[in-house]
Formats: sequence, structure tokens, C-alpha cells
Amino acid sequence: MGFSVVKSFKAEERIAKIVGESNENLESSKRKRNVNKDITSSIGSFAGASTQIGVFLVGAWMCLKGRGITPGMLFVFTNLLNFIIGPIAQLPGVLAKRKAALSLMEKMEKALMEERETENLVEDCTLERSVQINHLTYSYDGKKKVLDDLSFKFDQGKSYAIVGASGCGKSTLLQLLLAGMSGYEGSICYDGTNLRRIKPESLYDTVSTIQQNVFVFNASIRDNVTMFKEFAKEEVDRVIDMAGLRELIREKGEDYLCGENGSGLSGGEKQRISIARALLHNAKLLLVDEATAALDAETSSRVIKAILELKDVTRIVVTHDLDAGSLQKYDSILTLKNGKIIEDGSFDVLMKNKGYFYSLYTVAQ
Repeated sequence: MGFSVVKSFKAEERIAKIVGESNENLESSKRKRNVNKDITSSIGSFAGASTQIGVFLVGAWMCLKGRGITPGMLFVFTNLLNFIIGPIAQLPGVLAKRKAALSLMEKMEKALMEERETENLVEDCTLERSVQINHLTYSYDGKKKVLDDLSFKFDQGKSYAIVGASGCGKSTLLQLLLAGMSGYEGSICYDGTNLRRIKPESLYDTVSTIQQNVFVFNASIRDNVTMFKEFAKEEVDRVIDMAGLRELIREKGEDYLCGENGSGLSGGEKQRISIARALLHNAKLLLVDEATAALDAETSSRVIKAILELKDVTRIVVTHDLDAGSLQKYDSILTLKNGKIIEDGSFDVLMKNKGYFYSLYTVAQ
């Protein structure tokens, strides 16, 4: 679940070290498990052998007493018993391995199909002019188009809101801009360079993201904000205030352990960490996917205000909050419907046109 976060913030080396330590602990646990498994297996083998000996002794007694069992029948029966007990004992393990193997094969097949041609990834990512999408079309199943022939230019330093009904393709568009998925038609260009040729590490230096589903590591609040990098205290304090994290830190402290995937935090607290993390990255392009969905109205307003006041940063914000005060601050609003951009313009212009955006806004009030 945290893979996209690790890649987006280029934290591979630091996370690899943490994972390595966790793996050592895991291997220690596995060693103990194997000891228990061997003991259990020995007990099972002893029970099986005891059963066979018991059957043999009972059969021998019946044979000696003339109870309808001959010595030949006894030996045949004992041998056949081995062919029954052995396969039955192995069957659960065989079935479990088969299920695991099939799942692994499916994952490998999917990964190979989606693998990008690494030798073509030679360009650095720059964003001094614009991000442009041309005839962008995407489908998850090859049938229904989630995005259908989108073309638009996001100018550097401006702010854009993307609105529309659920399932219209808003989040998919952000994923494609971050190279989160392949297999799309059309092109995405950063300053004229096709995204398909841009090196991932260079892209992640340029783009930062705040996702709707936040991943939080089992580490301190500060480490989750800084992604285990070293930053000046003033910089960290600045984004903590901008993201509304100050109260949480005052209550629990910067060294508070967040728990596995943030189990020790509320949804709103995790979202604030994600926002602070992205703001600290100081990227040229900020992609925001429903960042304030889990926040209260006051904190939401403060966070959006901080995002819109960022200088020299292109901001593309997917939002469900059709608040006039916030929407008026965007340079342009894109309205999506059935995977198409059917309207774009400022809040005042779209309201004056009384089109689809006007209907969405009116219903939301």
C-alpha cells in the first residue's frame, strides 16, 4: 500500500534499511515457527507410525485367533495403508502451494504486461512552461472508457480545480499525470517531453501528490512528514502549521509512533500528515486528490488556502467541496462528465454560463 508513497518521495534507500531491520525480526520469528513446525511434524509422524503399528498388531491378533484374517491379507492391508495415509497427509500442503503459485503467476503476468521499456526512459523532467495532455484516453477493462479524448494545457504556476460526479475520471487523470498507470492512448507532456520517455526519479523530483487514501508508516509523526530525510526545523514547522498538525504534535509529540498504516491516528490526522509531507517536498507540480475529505470545515479551508497560496507551483486539485469561497480562488475549473472535459473556466464564468457546473454547484448547496 505504501509503494506509491515511497516512490513519489524517493525514499527507497531509507525504507530499504527499515524493511531490512523488520526482515531480521521476521526471520527470527520464522526460525521459531520452523522449530515448532518440525516438532508438530514429528508428533504427526509418530502418531501415523503408531496407527500403523496398532493396525498391524490388531491384524496379527485377529490372524492368530482365526478371526477371518490371513497373514497375506495382513501384509497387503498394511502396505496399502501407507498409500492412503501418505497422500492424505500431503494433500493440504499441495493445495496451499498450488493456490499460492497461481496467485504469484497472475501477479507476474500482470507486472510483465505493464512493464515500461526502461531503455526509453532517458529524459529529465522539467516544468517551466506547462503540462499538456493530448487526446488522452484510458480504460481499465479495455471496454468502458474512464477518460475519453481529453486535451488540456495546465500552465506553470496556476491552480486548477477538477470537479464532477463520482466515477467521471478525476482520480484516474491524476494517476496518469504521475505515471501511476500505463496503457493509455494519447500523450502527456511535461514542457513538451513525453511522459513515456521521462525517468521516474526525475519525475518524482518534479511532482508531489496528496492522495485520498493515505499511507502512514509505523514511525514517528516527524519521520512520516519528512519521509526519513533531514530538514531544517523551520521548514518542518512551517508545513506542520500549514497542514494543521500543530495541535496533534502538541498533544502527542513529534516522536509519537503512528502504528501500522497509521492505526494510532484518526483519518483526519493521517490526512494532515500526508498534506504536510507533500508541502515539504517543494515540487513544481502538486497533485491533490480529495485532500480535505476527512478534515473539518475550518481545517479544510485553511489547508486549501495554504495550497492555493503556494508560489511557482502548478496545483491540480480534485475536489468534491463546491464551496464558492474556495472555487473562486482557482485560475480555472475543469468539469468532467463521463470521462470528458465538458467545461472549463473561472468560477464566475462557469456560473454565468449556467451549464453542467452550474447544475452541480446548485445541487450541492
